[in-house]
Amino acid sequence: MGMPNSEACALDAASSALCAANQSTGPTHLAEARGASSVISILNLSKTYASGFEALKHIDLEIRKGEIFALLGPNGAGKTTLISIVCGILTPTVGTVCADGHDILRDYRAARSKIGLVPQELTTDAFETVWATVTFSRGLFGHAPNPAYIEKLLRELSLWDKRKTMIKELSGGMKRRVMIAKALSHEPEILFLDEPTAGVDVELRRDMWALVRALRDSGVTIILTTHYIDEAEEMADRIGVISKGELILVEEKAALMKKLGKKQLTLNLTQPMTAIPHQLGDWNLKLKAEGYELEYNFDTKTERTGIPALLRQMSDLGIGFNDLNTRQSSLEDIFVSLVSEPKGGEQ
Repeated sequence: MGMPNSEACALDAASSALCAANQSTGPTHLAEARGASSVISILNLSKTYASGFEALKHIDLEIRKGEIFALLGPNGAGKTTLISIVCGILTPTVGTVCADGHDILRDYRAARSKIGLVPQELTTDAFETVWATVTFSRGLFGHAPNPAYIEKLLRELSLWDKRKTMIKELSGGMKRRVMIAKALSHEPEILFLDEPTAGVDVELRRDMWALVRALRDSGVTIILTTHYIDEAEEMADRIGVISKGELILVEEKAALMKKLGKKQLTLNLTQPMTAIPHQLGDWNLKLKAEGYELEYNFDTKTERTGIPALLRQMSDLGIGFNDLNTRQSSLEDIFVSLVSEPKGGEQ
């Protein structure tokens, strides 16, 4: 039997109110976006398949309007599942997702009209021209033809000179630009990029980075998934890390690197050491380069780094060094440490 009309209406009203409010109160990840206009609101989102596999577990997330948000995670972490649910490709088991105030299930036409998706795989008609395939994509969303907009879009993506060229004749980089044009053809406010530079050369990656920034500057909100940590480090305003279906962290990029970043001090010794003296045990040092280097990792957040005391103790022990250098941990170091940390109870 179907749900009683009164109960269904109550659920619709509750969902609409939740979307309209952009979840202004709630879990930590939602509170972080408070004070900023949210264009995507995700609350208690889970996806469990018939086999019992939990692809997503209670995801709470707000995406701010006009930002570049990078979603990082190892293979199988749930990145594509999350994107697919927001874009209407998969149905969630439980939870609420709103795109620009529209519930993706109850108001799916309006929600999907706000979203453009550039998938990782290049899927388009090889025998269509660039102009035809982009124009067709616009029509799929019920938009009237707008040659002036399509021309503007193709020019901005450096595709205008290729407008009469068939897709099969384009380079890989140009095909990826066509996929972006198709995703933007219906003038969405939100653009999902799933591994946008996978398999492209370094020069094209730089071009794509510049293109993504230009889109953000034009008012489009960008959500990208990537395996390239330097890509997130280069472009993202905020970063989310997902692992085993759980969103384990959402943070401003600069704050993340400051909060979780560590520095590494390397001392080049004048004489090699075969073992670290027990008097230096408090610093958890590592011996490298066949005994010619001492490595010390210290936390940048603490008032006392321990370096002056270490150098004094080395002097007292007659351990000399002729050079030293420091290195700040990268986003990649932070990411690896996050996804490799076992959760409570795990081995």
